Amino acid sequence: MKIRKVAAIAGLAGVLLATGTTAADALTEAPKAGEPSATAIDHYMRAYIERTRLPGALVAITKGDRVVRTAGYGHTAGGEEITKETPMPLASVSKSFTALAVLRLADQGKISLDAPVRKYLPEFTMADPRAGKITVRELLQQTSGMSDQTFPELTLPAPDTLKDAVAMLRTAPLSTEPGVKMMYHNPNYALAARLAEVVAGVPFADFMAATVFGPLGMTSTRTVNTTMDLPGAGEGYIRAYGQVVERAHPKWFVNGSYGVVSTADDMAKWLITQSGAGHVFPKETIKTAQTASGVGGSDYGMGWVSGKTAAGAPRLLHTGWLLTHNSVQTLLPASGYGIAVVTNTGMVSGDDAAIITDGLIDLIEGRPDAEAVPFTATADPWLAGLTLLNLGLGLVGVFRARGWARRRAGRAVWRLIVRLAPYALPIALFAGLAGLFGLLTHRVGTLDQITYVWLALYVWTGTGALAAAAVVVSRLVHIVLTRRSGVPAPAGGPAPTSAAPSPLG
Repeated sequence: MKIRKVAAIAGLAGVLLATGTTAADALTEAPKAGEPSATAIDHYMRAYIERTRLPGALVAITKGDRVVRTAGYGHTAGGEEITKETPMPLASVSKSFTALAVLRLADQGKISLDAPVRKYLPEFTMADPRAGKITVRELLQQTSGMSDQTFPELTLPAPDTLKDAVAMLRTAPLSTEPGVKMMYHNPNYALAARLAEVVAGVPFADFMAATVFGPLGMTSTRTVNTTMDLPGAGEGYIRAYGQVVERAHPKWFVNGSYGVVSTADDMAKWLITQSGAGHVFPKETIKTAQTASGVGGSDYGMGWVSGKTAAGAPRLLHTGWLLTHNSVQTLLPASGYGIAVVTNTGMVSGDDAAIITDGLIDLIEGRPDAEAVPFTATADPWLAGLTLLNLGLGLVGVFRARGWARRRAGRAVWRLIVRLAPYALPIALFAGLAGLFGLLTHRVGTLDQITYVWLALYVWTGTGALAAAAVVVSRLVHIVLTRRSGVPAPAGGPAPTSAAPSPLG
């Protein structure tokens, strides 16, 4: 037994040295009964990175008021090693920080959650008189009636300040009556952040530093206005055809809704506070943020979503997506664990943070590694095959267009249109791809953004549209040329060799 203990200590020491963890950290993070060890967590992460080629990640795991593990793995898009002190964007996990800051204003009696937003922010107007009834609580619970369907913010030019972001809402209608339905919409939190900075009388970044980050000792955490202010201007990776591809991030406005940048060490402090083990914020305030509104059956609280683990245990979480990064924060109230994961792969095609979080929960709950991978690892090879099929069929269709036209030279125009009409479907699919994603995700984006979200799908639908267009154009050209050349429609089989050749033949 002593030999095993010595070996375990030696193994842990090796891991600590390899990851740059200090002796003080080792004492803090020493495994307790039933906890996954630092070695086990690192083993899981390295196995995941090896099988998925994930470039880099931050991980923070806590239990109650203790840090179980904080670490960084891999590298940034700029080539720097990721450590537990490397700042990375939290994306929409930021909403829980904004919510807590606004709730502190309510605790201090400076605002009422059930008062209209316009009481504190007269500059807030919309092209809908019902907007005057929107309350602060409805912003935080995303039940204001605003939505991407009526204000597609990700398709519009990005503002530079919270004031400008609120001003853009002046032309937007509401989707529903305030307070009747939950609809996830980033401007809810940009508006809440603007309200906070106006009521506090200081820029929102300063307000967050003084109200949330500073009191929690999150000295390496900040909030920014746009993706251009993120580390490396938000540059990261997307997944495509089993590879990770480096991509720059377009300019988006992110403050209030998804603009927080933090480290693994700081996220551990945040998780401890959110688990109820901290002593900076009233427990009732934390509970208010985490409790689902129930509006229309919503499981969304204020920057937190209620759910369950694979084993059916209660779970609180919030995900975050940028085009080049994704994140998840999770609390397991029954066991007291908190987990935060940030990866530098983009939304949908690179759902690494969610997969890693589920794998760490399995580790905590004693289940074996499911060896899960992003769904694109299995979907993209099929799409690659279908893409090649698109190109092959397009080439065959173009090659045979002359014969197709000769066989139909004498037919009525309407019959030709009927025969060519099905080729409009792949063109329409490609043109409407962003809209289709919007229907499925309730978020409105652009075709260019689809190249980040799922490049292989974009390429497949794009080549389908290109092949269909090429076939239609080549057939129409040959129809015109055939009719002009006076080639008779054949009774059967190919056109006679004595017929006048097509100028393209």
